[in-house]
Amino acid sequence: MALHTELQIYRPAYDLLSLITDLVRQIPRDQKRLLGEKMRDECIEIVTLILRANTAQNKAPHLVELLERVQVVELLTRLCRDKRLVAVKHYAAVIELTSSIGKQATGWKKSLPKSPAA
Repeated sequence: MALHTELQIYRPAYDLLSLITDLVRQIPRDQKRLLGEKMRDECIEIVTLILRANTAQNKAPHLVELLERVQVVELLTRLCRDKRLVAVKHYAAVIELTSSIGKQATGWKKSLPKSPAA
């Protein structure tokens, strides 16, 4: 088992957390708590779920939750873009990272051995 920081999926997840942390600073104060904190918390959970999936015997539940949280970040970022709280180029950078994370998590999930039918 590799360290979670050495996994290929970890780098875009960490970059996403870093980018979202920077974006939250630009969001107006009245939206920062509602949208900004939620996006940042979701990104922290994404990185945490990578760690959990890497160390768990049953990785599938962690990867399913990881994929859900990636979709939440995409949704919140799109809302921020639609409300003109973040620039389109920043939105595009977030989507590029979430796509990379999603593809890698899906591939990881598909590579897991199938559990025998009960």
